Amino acid sequence: MSQNSKYIHKSHTVTVLLYHFVSSAKYRRVVITDSVDKVIVEICDDIEKRYEVNFLEIGTDKNHVHFLIQSDPSYSITKLDNPITVDQLTETFFS
Repeated sequence: MSQNSKYIHKSHTVTVLLYHFVSSAKYRRVVITDSVDKVIVEICDDIEKRYEVNFLEIGTDKNHVHFLIQSDPSYSITKLDNPITVDQLTETFFS
């Protein structure tokens, strides 16, 4: 268990639910740079503010990203919408 994770206390339950997601780039291409890493962290901060999730760790490599996410079990992690589109990334990095 991560040092930053904590118990979630609700009216009748106490839980520690952690998800580990790995997301790779298409065809495992080397596309994740320091600037992309910063944008990923900013997006995750925005997601934390909008939803009942905590990003405990975000690790990036050249072609994939690891997320360690803590959430309440009554909240489905699949309810997270796509907060950024390819068009927004293109404007950010190629304009």
